[in-house]
Amino acid sequence: MDWNDTLTALATALGIGLLIGAVRERQHAGRISKAGVRTHALLALAGALAFGLGLPVLLVLLAAVALLVLAGYQISREHDPGLTGEIAILVTVLLGALTHSAPALAGATGVVVAILLWAKEPLGRLSRDLISETEMKDGLVLAAAALVVLPLLSDEAIDPWGVVQPAMLWRIVVLIMAVGMLGHVARRAVGARLGLPVAGFFSGFASSTAAVASFGQLGREQPALRPAAASAALLSNLASLLLLVAVIGTVSPALVLASAWPMAAASVALLATAATGLLRRKDGGELPPDPKAHAFHLSHALLIALLIAAVMLVSEGLRHLFGEAGAMAGATIAALAELQAAGATIARLGATGNISPAEARWGLVALLASTTLAKTVLGFSSGGANYGLRVAAGLLAMTGAAALVTALTPP
Repeated sequence: MDWNDTLTALATALGIGLLIGAVRERQHAGRISKAGVRTHALLALAGALAFGLGLPVLLVLLAAVALLVLAGYQISREHDPGLTGEIAILVTVLLGALTHSAPALAGATGVVVAILLWAKEPLGRLSRDLISETEMKDGLVLAAAALVVLPLLSDEAIDPWGVVQPAMLWRIVVLIMAVGMLGHVARRAVGARLGLPVAGFFSGFASSTAAVASFGQLGREQPALRPAAASAALLSNLASLLLLVAVIGTVSPALVLASAWPMAAASVALLATAATGLLRRKDGGELPPDPKAHAFHLSHALLIALLIAAVMLVSEGLRHLFGEAGAMAGATIAALAELQAAGATIARLGATGNISPAEARWGLVALLASTTLAKTVLGFSSGGANYGLRVAAGLLAMTGAAALVTALTPP
């Protein structure tokens, strides 16, 4: 027997029991509790000792504790029908047993258990009052997409050219939904105070093209809000640019590192031009959050993934016909409608070695120029000359900054 390991296990078990017991004791202050500080400490120590004596002893201990818990529940269920305390007792025993083989894991898990027990009221308020039915549904869809569907998909390409990988495309779907969920939660937390800029930024994760059009219409209908609406449109493009970087990182992490400075310069340029409109912002631009609004649209995420797959296939076909120049031209044209799909194509060409890092970086600049052209036209048509000029100035600054830094820095 290694006494150092045994003492470490017993000390960790004692700490776990005391921590969980203290939380349970405070939650039942002034009321009768089946298990407090001393009981949980003894249970954790018993689990550690039983594990040291062998698996049969541990099983007998768990059975005995389960019978005691059942008997206690039969007595207390009239005034306390919950099972949290009973489950906490069994978990304490198991964590005590775990301290022999993985004391660090047992200790960390004990802290998590204590936090969950302590956070009864905040978690209850979060699930009942703060999270709407629509948001709960969206959260379950996101969890299923990330934890159920993604592990089942293969990393092997399904097309003859080896460019379309189901797992990679689904990671992009999960990424878009996760970013949308994060943005939705953040907007609900501060939306009533920050209004247009928050709405603009987080709408860009869904569709910056739609954001440019909708804020242009707002600026046309309410001229006093035109500077703020243009800034919101530019912030939506900042979100789209950040999503582009995330999509590129999913396909080619090396390209993200190589293009970090140009993308950072483009982001700063967008943010700086958006700030000019926000400084002139007048009252009345608040957009209260809608708890019934979806955090993301699965159909939109799937559409982007399908577009990425289509652009990859078309670009690969053009590459076989006309070389790398054909693939780059196809991606640049695609960026007029969908920036992320075109970016994934450039990243794929760089990851497979079909184009050099320098060519990939200039390819990204070409994509920014393409989307600048498309959204400038959209800005003028949806919001008029004043709005269009503001949007065009920000997007041109974005593209110019990226091009300048690309020219001045090596890949």
